[in-house]
Amino acid sequence: MFSIGEVSKKYQLSQDTLRYYERIGLIPPVSRNEGGVRRYTEEDCDWVEFIKCMRNAGLSIESLIEYVNMFQKGPSTIMNRKQLLIDEREKLVQRINEMKEVLQRLDGKIDGYEERMLEKEQPISNK
Repeated sequence: MFSIGEVSKKYQLSQDTLRYYERIGLIPPVSRNEGGVRRYTEEDCDWVEFIKCMRNAGLSIESLIEYVNMFQKGPSTIMNRKQLLIDEREKLVQRINEMKEVLQRLDGKIDGYEERMLEKEQPISNK
């Protein structure tokens, strides 16, 4: 069992973010001890890791809540969950392709930058 502080450090998420994720159903409810303090299990940590990974990939909170809700309904939702992940994958591939285009443009801008700038600045510095 892990404290919220330990989970926060391990996954580099604030404690407020972890509480928020639980409150909105992004991660299933975390058990608490007699004093009401959250105690994260390995399974809880797996959910936190999954959600962090998916959020970093750009999945919306709404899509992830939908996924978690379907997961909690059991095996009858497997195909719907898979389709949700396929749809999100397609969106991610599109974003990656857009980022590759931006990267190529940036690389082109960087290549020979010094020479181009010197060429343009020389007339100004000679004045």
